[in-house]
Amino acid sequence: MGIKTGSSPSSRPIRVPGGRRDDRRHTPKADRQGLYQRAIRAAFVKLHPRIAVRNPVMFVVWLGTIVTLLVTIHPTLFSTVQTDIGQQRLLNGIITFILFLTILFANFAEAVAEGRGKAQADALRSTRSDTLARKLLPDGKIQPVNSTELRRGDQVTVVAGDLIPADGEVIQGIGSVDESAITGESAPVLKQPGTDIASSVTGGTRLLSDQLVIRITADPGQGFIDRMIALVEGAERTKTPNEIALTVLLAVLTQVFLIVVATTPSLSGYIAGFLDSVAGTATGNSLRSGTSIAILISLLVALIPTTIGGLLSAIGIAGMDRVAQFNVIATSGRAVEACGDVNTLVLDKTGTITLGNRLADEFIPVNGHSLQTVADVCLVASMFDQTPEGRSIVQLAQKLGATFELDGKPGVGIEFSARTRMSGTDLDSQEYRKGAVDAIKGFVRSRGGHVPPTLDAAYERVSHLGGTPLAVCRGDDIYGVIYLKDRVKPGLRERFDQLRRMGVKTMMLTGDNRITASVIAQEAGVDDFIAEATPEDKIDVIRREQAQGKLVAMTGDGTNDAPALAQANVGLAMNSGTQAAKEAANMVDLDSDPTKLIDLVTIGKQLLITRGALTTFSVANDIAKYFAIIPTIFAAAGIGALNIMGLKSAQSAIISALIYNALIIPVLIPLALRGVQFRPLTADQLLQRNMLIYGLGGIIAPFIAIKAIDWLLPFS
Repeated sequence: MGIKTGSSPSSRPIRVPGGRRDDRRHTPKADRQGLYQRAIRAAFVKLHPRIAVRNPVMFVVWLGTIVTLLVTIHPTLFSTVQTDIGQQRLLNGIITFILFLTILFANFAEAVAEGRGKAQADALRSTRSDTLARKLLPDGKIQPVNSTELRRGDQVTVVAGDLIPADGEVIQGIGSVDESAITGESAPVLKQPGTDIASSVTGGTRLLSDQLVIRITADPGQGFIDRMIALVEGAERTKTPNEIALTVLLAVLTQVFLIVVATTPSLSGYIAGFLDSVAGTATGNSLRSGTSIAILISLLVALIPTTIGGLLSAIGIAGMDRVAQFNVIATSGRAVEACGDVNTLVLDKTGTITLGNRLADEFIPVNGHSLQTVADVCLVASMFDQTPEGRSIVQLAQKLGATFELDGKPGVGIEFSARTRMSGTDLDSQEYRKGAVDAIKGFVRSRGGHVPPTLDAAYERVSHLGGTPLAVCRGDDIYGVIYLKDRVKPGLRERFDQLRRMGVKTMMLTGDNRITASVIAQEAGVDDFIAEATPEDKIDVIRREQAQGKLVAMTGDGTNDAPALAQANVGLAMNSGTQAAKEAANMVDLDSDPTKLIDLVTIGKQLLITRGALTTFSVANDIAKYFAIIPTIFAAAGIGALNIMGLKSAQSAIISALIYNALIIPVLIPLALRGVQFRPLTADQLLQRNMLIYGLGGIIAPFIAIKAIDWLLPFS
């Protein structure tokens, strides 16, 4: 019948590209060491000004490091030195080293995040190799060519044991394909023409049996694996709108603190002069009187939001990496972020909410027919149906004693279509059909038949059990109802409850009748459902939700899902799906598990929460450092009561804040890469929690750390 089914792995181990399973969800020790070594080298490479300028906050630190390096070499370059030149050079050198470490730590955080993606890209690249393909010429002859010479539209023959040379569609033959190099799943996948899903093949996978003729659908360098490599390497990574907005905010804060630092010495000098005139003394005790350019740069770097500035890129890249750990490839960081902003989930019933293996459980006779007669008609109506449902109907009919042999009779299989919502067999001038009850009613009436009154009772009985009722007929006579039994996946109600608490609405789409849909929706705990839905209804639902200002996520696998996948803010295509579906979506699930959409929403929200939490912590840090340092500057101007922390001097306070500023970045790298622990809370509850933990913590931590470092410093 062509009724879609899906895999049912509600909980799978994480798989990494290359066929390895990673049940531990972490990198082996040897791999971690190699990753960190490469990240250290990359951190130095990122010191290049063309790379450094991409991050405006850290570029200010980069410029400051250059200036302090110059005044370390020539202490009198920008001003006269009122202390010993050797001592000043030592101080400037220490400041330069701390600033350099600050940049290096920020670069290291980004390099570690990028390194994970590059490791995945290397694993994917190992599956891609130039192979010799058997190209079919128009005259039917076979010409050996390199796989890189194949173009879209070419046809190739692949025999058992061959690597499939490029992405394509099966147009002839049936064979088993090993896709473990991409999905990590060892079970072979049956590929055959004429089906919307099973005809799609990926270059780099291996044909295990039989022979296929494939039409190439991707030019060299544009195949699925090529696109995945480019994406996970981050070569084409662009900042998301949220990252851009946050970068602008950080740049503005940097400018504000630049003005503060530029005016502080003058203001300090003015206050000192005013107090001296009042007291009738001339101490000259102000920041301006003994300051250096290195101290001013230290003050600036200590105040600007370097914490989030240094970790911002790492957070975004790590978000995509967490998605990849679920064996999902995201086309961009924007897609991952969109998961966190999703308001509505549009989910198919079969294979997503239910297990998807709907099997015939019972035949219910109507219109006075016997069970044996119904079984005979069901057998003929399903004899050409190769779907799991169709095969289960045949098996149940045979179990009840139904038998049939064609014996040379002309029989034609009628495939299921979304338009007719039925399938069947034309045999010996008789039309055998099975399908949706209302579709069979219309079919029988169009042939002059009548609908038996017992049909609705059987239909409602199956529907109230949560099953799918299919009516079966021969010509103008309805014989009975087939009860297809399915089960809701365990644990979904709890997950939908979590989504509801986060403000995410769940909507189920199904081709089943309204009664069945209502029973399944109530059992699963979805917020809304649409029964008797067609593929066109998906895009209508998405547009309606988007018109209300909502962000919508959906899954799909067929060509008819492609418009809706493209329309949705988050479109998750199944790797087992068609090329059109994968190209329209902005995410591809290598395991072809539709329920992962729920996990992706959680990951997206975790990404946004992590960025928000670390931004809150960073800004709170800046506020705390401001009130720790600035009072000591004015204390130097003669207002000693302002130095409530009892720091040794303005210079000591600035250096202490600078050291804290550098050390906090590596301390927070694990949190940036792992993400803040996610809890299914409302937006208000999350805000309160973040303000309490990261806001209050961001204020307290600098005061304690700066005081401790000031106490440890050997100079004042």
